[in-house]
Amino acid sequence: MKTPHIVRALALGGILSLGATAAQAQEFTRQDTLRGSITPERAWWDLTFYHLNISVNPQDSSLQGSNTIRYKVLEPQQRLQVDLQPPMRINRVTQSGKELPVQQDGNAWFVQLQEPQQAGQEKEIEVYFGGKPQVSENPPWSGGITWTHDANGKPWIANSNQGDGASLWWPNKDHMYDEPDSMRISVRAPKGLMDVSNGRLKGTQEHADGSKTYSWYVANPINNYGVNLSIGDYAHYAEKYQGEKGPLDLNFYPLRYNLDKAKKQFAQAHLMLQAFEHWFGPYPFYEDGYKLIEVPYLGMEHQSAVTYGNGYTNGYRGRDLSGTGWGLKFDFIIIHESAHEWFANNITYKDVADMWIHESFTNYSESLFLDYHYGTKAANEYVIGLRNIIRNDKPIIGTYNVNKEGSGDMYPKGANMLHTLRQIVNNDEKWRGILRGLNEEFYHQTVTTQQIEGYLSQHVGRDLTPVFDQYLRDVRIPRLEYKLDGKKLQYRWANTVDSFNMPVKVYLNGAERWLEPTIKWQELKVKKRTKVEVDPNFYVTAQSMTAA
Repeated sequence: MKTPHIVRALALGGILSLGATAAQAQEFTRQDTLRGSITPERAWWDLTFYHLNISVNPQDSSLQGSNTIRYKVLEPQQRLQVDLQPPMRINRVTQSGKELPVQQDGNAWFVQLQEPQQAGQEKEIEVYFGGKPQVSENPPWSGGITWTHDANGKPWIANSNQGDGASLWWPNKDHMYDEPDSMRISVRAPKGLMDVSNGRLKGTQEHADGSKTYSWYVANPINNYGVNLSIGDYAHYAEKYQGEKGPLDLNFYPLRYNLDKAKKQFAQAHLMLQAFEHWFGPYPFYEDGYKLIEVPYLGMEHQSAVTYGNGYTNGYRGRDLSGTGWGLKFDFIIIHESAHEWFANNITYKDVADMWIHESFTNYSESLFLDYHYGTKAANEYVIGLRNIIRNDKPIIGTYNVNKEGSGDMYPKGANMLHTLRQIVNNDEKWRGILRGLNEEFYHQTVTTQQIEGYLSQHVGRDLTPVFDQYLRDVRIPRLEYKLDGKKLQYRWANTVDSFNMPVKVYLNGAERWLEPTIKWQELKVKKRTKVEVDPNFYVTAQSMTAA
């Protein structure tokens, strides 16, 4: 994503930078509202199916094609919004073979339907489009298409567009609240090259000029930014994983000359599935399989087509983001981006302001991967180590209805919030059940923060509203203040929202003790010269207020 400055280029989830400087007050435009809100021209129809059919021409960096948009009429209206960003253009739109009037307003294209649109009907339009889409200047942080060449000089083409929007390169309903129930993706790739997109390959068609059309089918709901275009000189190999729902098809697409490296590094996909099916429940897309595809950028969580560009090395480009050493035990991109199959692709935010639902859980998943394979001590050390990249610059939740996400702290701070919740639950099997329950309760759904907060409060067994207000909507780190006066310990929360009342585990002379502080002073009888230590797994600070 485009940011004023990139201080830390961290590949986290949809690969948005954590390093943008604190944003100045922003004035939102009509285009922000058209993109970020459920406009009247979106609200009346329910998206059910796409067929994206495109030809890719690397010689002039252009795309041409059509998108069939099938929908169910929820209420009778005649004006429909489709999104496509310049310099791409919609050439014409038809319904039942008849061309329709289209009015452009920036990135939004308003189609005036001629047929009566009656509630309950299934309808479709054909959108014909083309042009030279925005080129990503710094993929994947700036959205667009990457046109490059591999080490053998062969074209290598890929999209990365979270944040900037899928409408950078194809026309769609570019708002996250509505997903098609299924999708077909047909891509005509140049001679000698393969396209790898989402879902399962249903067939190929060779053309007289040597080009080939690859037809893929996605049997599950899919978010628009997760639609994948990867064209290159790929090798292919397949494996099976015996998972919770039976055999899962794994397909791997490295560049041809990296096949041997891939067979070694991509073996981590099995380790990933072992850990995440344990913690989160069955892989959400057995019908579509799992793919790992080499691309000319760091990677992204394209649904059932996870993209990879981490150089066949562990860590994040060979670095451990936690500074603990544990981050070098796994390939960051394979583990992190694959975790998004559960949190982003299975459970998807309705509004980008709630991106923490994707990124906090997925950042936290790295710790859970370590927990499964290396133990809880390793997991704790890793997630605590990530605190060194938290900036507390602005709230994690962004601005609603204008396509504006919150602070990049949604990654490490969000992970530490969830790690803190695990301590509050104080029962790892219960915590595991909560995480698995989330993926069952919201299976293949788009959700709001309120739904996730409500679910967690209900199943943790206490009202967590003050906790979420503190960590998601405030920038301060809770501070446990305490005073020792002989055999009396006084304590309270400070640096918090007014209602903050989170329990915390402390050690009094090494003995475990749970406290229930509020913002008012409370009192506890203790032994003289008591040493007070807060469990470091809680993302809080502590300060003695006792006079020296």
